[in-house]
Amino acid sequence: MAIVASAPGKVLMTGGYLILERPNAGIVLSTNARFYAIVKPLYDEIKPDSWAWAWTDVKLTSPQLSRESLYKFSLKNFTLQCVSSSASRNPFVEQAVQYAVAAAWATRDNDKNEFLNKLLLQGLDITILGSNDFYSYRNQIEARGLPLTPEALAALPPFSSITFNVEEFNGQNCKPEVAKTGLGSSAAMTTAVVAALLHYLGSIDLSSCCKENQSSNLDMVHIIAQTAHCIAQGKVGSGFDVSSAVYGSHRYVRFSPEVLSSAQDAGKGIPLQEVISNILKGEWDHERTTFSLPPLMSLLLGEPGTGGSSTPSMVGAVKKWQKSDTQKSQEIYRKLSQANSALETQLNILSKLAEDHWDAYKCVIHGCSMKKSEKWIEQSTEPSRDAVVKALLGSRNAMLQIRNYMHQMGEAAGVPIEPEMQTRLLDTTMAMDGVLLAGVPGAGGFDAVFAITLGDSSNNVTKAWNSLNVLALLVREDPNGVLLESVDPRTKEITSAVSAVHI
Repeated sequence: MAIVASAPGKVLMTGGYLILERPNAGIVLSTNARFYAIVKPLYDEIKPDSWAWAWTDVKLTSPQLSRESLYKFSLKNFTLQCVSSSASRNPFVEQAVQYAVAAAWATRDNDKNEFLNKLLLQGLDITILGSNDFYSYRNQIEARGLPLTPEALAALPPFSSITFNVEEFNGQNCKPEVAKTGLGSSAAMTTAVVAALLHYLGSIDLSSCCKENQSSNLDMVHIIAQTAHCIAQGKVGSGFDVSSAVYGSHRYVRFSPEVLSSAQDAGKGIPLQEVISNILKGEWDHERTTFSLPPLMSLLLGEPGTGGSSTPSMVGAVKKWQKSDTQKSQEIYRKLSQANSALETQLNILSKLAEDHWDAYKCVIHGCSMKKSEKWIEQSTEPSRDAVVKALLGSRNAMLQIRNYMHQMGEAAGVPIEPEMQTRLLDTTMAMDGVLLAGVPGAGGFDAVFAITLGDSSNNVTKAWNSLNVLALLVREDPNGVLLESVDPRTKEITSAVSAVHI
């Protein structure tokens, strides 16, 4: 029987660069863009003498890339050896498989040895699929002469083949890079594979994670996915993308990087089982607080068509500037942290006002959704409504401060955190009717911009973006993290309400 797990992509609304260092916090929103991992046996049966085998087979299929990779998996060392073309290798899935299987073995009950052995000796058939939202299909839409609208995106078949960017370098084609929208595809993919494998191997029960006192299941997914993702990318990042892929939308403070020191020793010959044991017992001190957008607000993403940015190189440049100009960088970081906290506070106030004064809140949001921000004060006709308006305007002011300090940081570090063309787009967007916020998510650069809109104003923003040659994506906030799906997403349209077990 196939096991299907999914994990969401993310938008880091606040905390860019600061989130790399404790105790700075960031607000990360999970989305309805999901990566799916399908795990099933590679063989229906195993031979009677197969218990003596030291290796089993693993097949990894990525239909969107028309790729299939074959591996031999060591049942002694829990390592993969690729036996097909190395060009088709996926380091994130490889590390996910190695660490998930090692974790399943390290945490097994003794009476499950035979069960686990049988599953592994049947081989692992793993298929990965990413929602179209993770990738840019702008070129295909333009090539077909279609308008840059969400309707054109929605008309694409689910899990469409991915177009590659091919750049010229000295007259020769460079290795193609997949055109992405910046939603954290590698973190979502790694998390989905880890979750599906751990459930398939009987280490966790994702279907019970929504029940009381079952958070340990998700915590194990989180630890293994963080480890696999960090090893695959060759560095210990902040981990907010994996955290949101596991737990959904929340306020996040990173873990201490030292907790993964044993994983980094895996390459020095230390057995993976020993590494896994140390990691699972480690002091995972990350902080996670529930957060989601206030009611009647929507997340909207727009692709400007300027190409993505290299987050690692931008982070490296900012870190270099930090060391070279400690005083100025600390001052900007301090002010940026205060602005981030202010935005978080105002949004939490709005959520509380919606809870305590729903009618007043709803009326203000509806009224403001049809007006520019300078007209919102007209909704302040009584104390409850006035409180909502003040929190809305306070949120806008905090976002403008965040953008200002991020821009200053980029100029000082010599990297385009909010490039001039993005600034013009964001200013124009924030001046539209019903737009609360607009910004560049995460590390900034030329990836998709985001907007938070009020009421039904998203449609008007989408049309306005179209006139500016900006493609509004289909992505929306979905506060759910890892899900155990009931069907293969290719055989039936997945909807969170009908075909998923929510966690």
